[in-house]
Amino acid sequence: MTNRLAVFDCDGTLVDSQHSICAAMTRAFEGEKLTAPDRVKILSVVGLSLPLAIARLLPEAEPDYHDHLSERYKSAFQQLRRECAVSEPLYPGMAELIRDLDAAGWLLGVATGKSDRGLALCLEHHGINAHFVTLQTADRHPSKPHPSMLLTAMAEVGASPETTVMIGDTSFDIDMGIAAGTRTLGVGWGYHDPAELVAAGANGVAMDSSELHRHIVGQ
Repeated sequence: MTNRLAVFDCDGTLVDSQHSICAAMTRAFEGEKLTAPDRVKILSVVGLSLPLAIARLLPEAEPDYHDHLSERYKSAFQQLRRECAVSEPLYPGMAELIRDLDAAGWLLGVATGKSDRGLALCLEHHGINAHFVTLQTADRHPSKPHPSMLLTAMAEVGASPETTVMIGDTSFDIDMGIAAGTRTLGVGWGYHDPAELVAAGANGVAMDSSELHRHIVGQ
């Protein structure tokens, strides 16, 4: 039997990191004497790799400047950590969902626009890192919705597209899952409207962790 694999997005799916993301992006823009995008605009690009996200926020700039502003963002986020000002709480019920799926024999992974370091710190902070057997980040892959993260996750654990589900809060997650041939599930508590997830082709959209559990296990 092929391994069953559930791959989760992080920001907006496992944890609510919007306040820290918006704070770091605002610092990055203002540090360059630029007007920072509003919260809605920033949240619309969460999930993309940093240079691509910033390219959408500042399309008139050159690619080199997108890279420069990405480094500004990383520095701002690290400064927030030093100030103990990073807030990334788990969404209600997600810790229990992760433990229940693990106990039921599911293999678990993460596919995220975060860096390796940022993801490790987040999972360790919440004490759930041991439940995940494959971690895919923007450090080693093209940005979502390219399927590279999911294809690598499946290859690492011996799962097939037919037994893999991608879970996320943005259309980028759904598009990535479809590109990789997996089942796709949206969550309604993140940064894209549930209607966007349906329009992208999600096989289902859950509005709480209990409903998500039912969708994942096929009940």
